Amino acid sequence: MWEYVKYYFAPLVQVLAIAGFYLGGSYTWIAIGAFPAIAVLDAMLPLDLKPRRMQSHFWAYLPVWISTLLLPVMYFTFAWAVKHNDLTSWQLAAGVAGLAWLSVVPGVPATHELYHSRGRLARFAGRYGQIAFLDTMRMEVHVVGHHRDVGTADDCDTAPRGTNLYKFVGRSMVESTRLELKLDADTLAKRGYSRYGIRHSVWRALLAVVVFLGIIHAIGGWHAVELCSISMVIARFWVEAFNYYQHFGQIRVEGTPIEKRHVWNHYGTLSRLYAFEITNHADHHLNSYIPYYKLVPDMGAIIMPSIIVCFLSGFIPPLWYSAIIKPALKRWDNEFASSGERTLAREQNRRAGWDDWFDEPPSQARRGSTAVAVHG
Repeated sequence: MWEYVKYYFAPLVQVLAIAGFYLGGSYTWIAIGAFPAIAVLDAMLPLDLKPRRMQSHFWAYLPVWISTLLLPVMYFTFAWAVKHNDLTSWQLAAGVAGLAWLSVVPGVPATHELYHSRGRLARFAGRYGQIAFLDTMRMEVHVVGHHRDVGTADDCDTAPRGTNLYKFVGRSMVESTRLELKLDADTLAKRGYSRYGIRHSVWRALLAVVVFLGIIHAIGGWHAVELCSISMVIARFWVEAFNYYQHFGQIRVEGTPIEKRHVWNHYGTLSRLYAFEITNHADHHLNSYIPYYKLVPDMGAIIMPSIIVCFLSGFIPPLWYSAIIKPALKRWDNEFASSGERTLAREQNRRAGWDDWFDEPPSQARRGSTAVAVHG
């Protein structure tokens, strides 16, 4: 039973945040205050490398559904608080930041899990749950584009080496939106319809935004719409940032099979629970229909630090490069990459102005990567 209960950690944090918004005052800080608390604990606790022993799909997915359905509830409660609670500027700022954070985690993992399901209702909920970070069209570009192209130059979610977080996020937001529009337009054209006619999903996406913000306006007025919109934009920025950490610098020769080594995994004890195993996703890229509770940690992979540690370090590019990702990529290039991947990696390193570490003896390469642990 404990295997199921512990995944209620994510909806519990959301419920506490909702209660904080409703109560107002200093309680408004609960949502954003959860972030540093979880970050510190996740970094301090030992890594969780255990597979799960869960058999009931219903009970395993119940917290995923709850977290998804709580996303609009968080926004509506905050909108109510803006109108009815006498919040200071700092408390409003805390609410905006907290909404953005909770929209990303557990918002992204929960909706991601549902739109990878086979059920039509789950995919619908997963798609429109993403209104919390302004991307209800993401399902197609993720499932069709990212899962096909991961690790190649065609994947807008894989950051080339030498790309800092800020440059990547801006480019990724533009490229993913462009691809979302093109994929649906191409599908409609093949069926004989107008590329950007009324059947295109962009119109449903825009309608979803209008309806969502309309409800927020009805609850809390224009000030609530303004603040919630800011949260949604910040959340979208952070969504792209998490892709940056999970795929940065990975190399795969186009047309070759996707293997477990083509993603980074993060096995923090709390982040595995709070993010519904989205940080333990090597198996997910081999079969996107595998439910989160059946994903098995890759014991032979390079083990990265906590995803939240990576997230924070990425905002300081020199720290991210030197302390975390360069040591990891150095090992990956010398111990995991194929010859074709090593050729592409060397070229990316050259363009990034990084060291050419491919000529080092294997023992020297291993000694130079002490910042990253390995199990297996």
